Amino acid sequence: MLELAILGFLYDAPLHGYVLRKHIAALTGHVRPVAESTLYPAIKRLEKAGLLARATEPGSVAAPRHVLTLTEEGRSELRRRLADPAQRDITDENRWFTVLAFLGRLDDPAAQATVLRRRLAFLEEPASFFYEGDRPLRAEELDDPFRSGILTIARATSQAELSWLRDTIASLDEAGR
Repeated sequence: MLELAILGFLYDAPLHGYVLRKHIAALTGHVRPVAESTLYPAIKRLEKAGLLARATEPGSVAAPRHVLTLTEEGRSELRRRLADPAQRDITDENRWFTVLAFLGRLDDPAAQATVLRRRLAFLEEPASFFYEGDRPLRAEELDDPFRSGILTIARATSQAELSWLRDTIASLDEAGR
């Protein structure tokens, strides 16, 4: 997820590491804070793989600053990861939001629709946070108001996402004709 976010934000413009960290934190930080001890090793891995380049420019006040730029290989890698995200990137809501944040960088409407269809199929499967044996429980079946609340909120969120997915897939299908 972190590498995808790095590639995604650098797709649009070169950024300083500090600014990149702020962008990533704005996207995912409330759920998964981005520590420097996590970000900078990921940047180094991507740089070593030839997916991004680092240039040094003079600092305005103190030390020189590093500007990160996506290479052509990095642009291709971002599009590859977006076209075929891992299953956990489809099923984990926070990872899904990272994919969704950059899915527009994939130029092909049919490829975008394929990714959205995977999410749609996942959401259409009956599921719950609570089960009776193998049967998923619904909010109305629970006496616990807090567990019922979790399911009520999840249902409303899922219904909104399902509606958006169906509308967007139809729009992408139309654009691809």
